[in-house]
Amino acid sequence: MAKTKKYQVTKAKDFQLSEYKTAIELKLSKEEIKEEIEKNIKDLKDHQEKLYAQDRKGVLIIFQAMDAAGKDSMIQHVMSGVNPQGCVVTSFKQPSTLELDHDFMWRVHRAVPRRGDIGIFNRSYYEDVLITRVHPEILLQERLPGVDSLEDITEKFYTHRYKSIKQFESYLAREGFVVLKFFLHVSKKEQKNRFLRRIELPEKNWKFSESDMKERTYWDDYQDAYEKAIKATATKANPWYIIPADDKWTSRLLVSEIINEQFAKMDLAFPSVSAEQEAALERSKKVLEKEE
Repeated sequence: MAKTKKYQVTKAKDFQLSEYKTAIELKLSKEEIKEEIEKNIKDLKDHQEKLYAQDRKGVLIIFQAMDAAGKDSMIQHVMSGVNPQGCVVTSFKQPSTLELDHDFMWRVHRAVPRRGDIGIFNRSYYEDVLITRVHPEILLQERLPGVDSLEDITEKFYTHRYKSIKQFESYLAREGFVVLKFFLHVSKKEQKNRFLRRIELPEKNWKFSESDMKERTYWDDYQDAYEKAIKATATKANPWYIIPADDKWTSRLLVSEIINEQFAKMDLAFPSVSAEQEAALERSKKVLEKEE
């Protein structure tokens, strides 16, 4: 078991993203890491069954990262054991015209999982304080009151958005939803290697576009935007987890362990059966046993 506490960010006053490693070495072989992940996947399956049966709480898992950090494969692998009936993955793309006619959290609230379900956000509402920092001109298309030029997009604007996000997450917690926020922390060097693989391997060509290279030129700006967002929204109740992501298997192990740790704290159990229900079950059993 890896020690996951050190990847958690709660009181983020002095948080600096550069102090967190993108690669670590565990005292496990690659095969041992894979075995641990498989155990975690099985445990998660058991947790999900109880979550679904109890139908009192919900779980929202958020993945944020730079391009090629492994979000898609993380979701595909770690969540491979859960029942698709109780798990929904949402990817937030460029807002539609309808979505732009509402507040920036409107489309997010519509995608929050039901009680008993696991919801996964592949990117999330945090894009509204990340990509808009790097490309503030995007906000001029949103017809926001008081935002008519780039000069209107001040630090106060983002402070208000951070506050809205924290309030939203606190509201979800009060309503019985656990919010898990993961930043897959990949190095610029490893992103380069993964981009090259996408270019060199025909079966991966579809994953790459020239726009990826354009965004790579804003690397430092994105790192700064992530640092500000994490610092402003990490709390004890809803912390961030900074996951070293240069090695995908290591990152999968850490994420799977953290998810299971949080599930274990939720006091999940299959619903108890009343005396009346037990009697009904016994009657049904007798009827079935009499059948030839």
